[in-house]
Amino acid sequence: MVGFLTQWMATTGLEKIKDNFLTCSICFEMYTDPCTLRCDHTFCRKCVTSYIQTRPDAVQSKTIPCSCCRQDTNVPDPSRPVEEWAGQIKASIVIQGLVDTYRSEVAVQETPSTCCTICQQLGETTPGVLWCAECEVDLCDKCVKTHRVTPTLLNHDLCDLSSKSKMKRRIKCPEHKSNRAEFHCRDCGKAVCQICCIIYHRACKTVVTIESMKPDMKAALMKKRLGIQKTVKVRSKRLNIRNEKLQNTSRITESVVRSIRLICQTAIDKIKQKETQLLDELNNISKTCANHLRADVKLDEIEMQMYRQHCEFIDQALVSDCEMDLYEAYQAWESGAVEMEDVRDTEAADTRRIDYITFTPHTDGVLKVLHNLQLGKIDVTYQARAEGRYLVDTTDGWAEGDEEDPLLLDVAVLVVDDVQTCVVTDLKNKCVKCFFTRNNHSCRSKLTLDNSPQGMTQFNEKRVMVAVSDSRQIVTLEVTPDLVLLSTITTRSRYYSLAVLNPPSLAAGRQESVDILDMAGHVLRSVTTHKKVSLFTTPFYMCVNNKGNLLVSDCGKTSVTCLTSEGDVVWRFAPTGDRALRYPRGITTTSTGDILIMDSGTDQVVQLTESGEFVRELLTLEDSDETLISDIFCDEYGFLFLCTSTEVKEYIFVHDIKKAHKNES
Repeated sequence: MVGFLTQWMATTGLEKIKDNFLTCSICFEMYTDPCTLRCDHTFCRKCVTSYIQTRPDAVQSKTIPCSCCRQDTNVPDPSRPVEEWAGQIKASIVIQGLVDTYRSEVAVQETPSTCCTICQQLGETTPGVLWCAECEVDLCDKCVKTHRVTPTLLNHDLCDLSSKSKMKRRIKCPEHKSNRAEFHCRDCGKAVCQICCIIYHRACKTVVTIESMKPDMKAALMKKRLGIQKTVKVRSKRLNIRNEKLQNTSRITESVVRSIRLICQTAIDKIKQKETQLLDELNNISKTCANHLRADVKLDEIEMQMYRQHCEFIDQALVSDCEMDLYEAYQAWESGAVEMEDVRDTEAADTRRIDYITFTPHTDGVLKVLHNLQLGKIDVTYQARAEGRYLVDTTDGWAEGDEEDPLLLDVAVLVVDDVQTCVVTDLKNKCVKCFFTRNNHSCRSKLTLDNSPQGMTQFNEKRVMVAVSDSRQIVTLEVTPDLVLLSTITTRSRYYSLAVLNPPSLAAGRQESVDILDMAGHVLRSVTTHKKVSLFTTPFYMCVNNKGNLLVSDCGKTSVTCLTSEGDVVWRFAPTGDRALRYPRGITTTSTGDILIMDSGTDQVVQLTESGEFVRELLTLEDSDETLISDIFCDEYGFLFLCTSTEVKEYIFVHDIKKAHKNES
């Protein structure tokens, strides 16, 4: 690993690596004793301690909060002082290796020329010419000669300084620095040298050579790599979904803004309409009032003119010396020829005359209406963080040479030499197919059989067994990941489903019975009834759970039955009512022991506990009207494979993959 880190740093800018990967986000300095929290964020251990002390809520809840994502990490032993909580967090070995390699690379770059390590210890600066990988020292010409004649050092490999980074580094014993660690104590979990084995590990039961551990270490790393690849696949799918949602957010926001402005404008238009109505009413009233007043003014002017004329007539009679003029004026007044009208009486008779115009605003009422006005409601749907499913891949069931559309019945997923391989049985094309990716290219392979294959089960890491009912055969195939026919056994009955039991034996399903066979195909016992009641009609899908019990899915009996390897009934799931199964087919178990059933009658995946209790409808397959969902398979990473008649759909459930990672750690 250190050699890989050194090579990686050699091809990448050191400062860029330091800034992006080796800097604590709390103190903004290079990591010191880095530790990684549950959320995978890494900090200096002292920084975590300081941060905890600033969070009273964390001390109260006995958890360590992440300063980046706020996710909490449980403290293994919260009874210890708060100052010791960070010390319980697992150290980040990879980050520490990067820090150490960075510092060594910086030291090499800052050194003007490589000097002999031995001479430097003696206070001299002699240029180095060769590098000893065993001793990890630079040597000058003189020290090289001494090194080669020293009995304990003469077998050490020396190389040019230019090839220093390419040399294989030896594992050093942590106790005896000068000795090579050739052993690994599984009890203590550490690399040790031969002296340590003799002195400190005599009582340990499992001390093995590191050389013998290489296959297991490679297999473990390959398994881890596959898990990381699957995680990246999920993250990539989720990233695409979120980017798509992000792009849609602006469009959705603009649409909502338009709707809000439209309803607001509608309300404003309605208010303006009320304003226009009030102004029109006021204008009409004002005009009526003005017309009345103008008529009154005109009448008053006419009357005033008439009164002035009367006054002038009387004045003329009064100043006249003629008695006749005075008498005529008097007689005209007395006879009523000139009569004074009472204007006030005339106006009182007209009750429709406008006297005064006022406007009383309903301020409180308007404000109350506006306050209670509901223009609309913004609804927000929140997505659960810990739950969620993603369709990460879909594989078409077609393969070259198919004469008919595929009709896939059963699926199994194997990991062969770090290659995930999906194996399916195709009823119509009478073959077994496999799909895998090699060198970033999608590959397909198929093996044609004499008759149509039915059920399939995984026999070991690289082999599957397939039931060919029409031929009364069970064939064994090797997955390389291409398909290779290994052997064929002939049985007395037509079998439609298979499962491998432990100790090695086969469970095989046929009409109205589940038979237990030996590995040669001979019937050891048959399971047909329980308490004199028929158990099975069409037990065409089955699997084995973590306890070695057999789980049988029967679409005829619409039930799931759990049997021991001896054929005894453990429990039976056959609900009625809303939870009744309509057409159960494929069945599988998760790494946590839960049971998943593919109910083709409702296009749903039903989840049961290990003891056969209903949990929930885990998944409803959409757009499945044109295809028949047959089998289901769950791998150890939480990926779910649904086999329809034409394709295989791969799903991931967030909570499942988190559980899988937790189990790995």
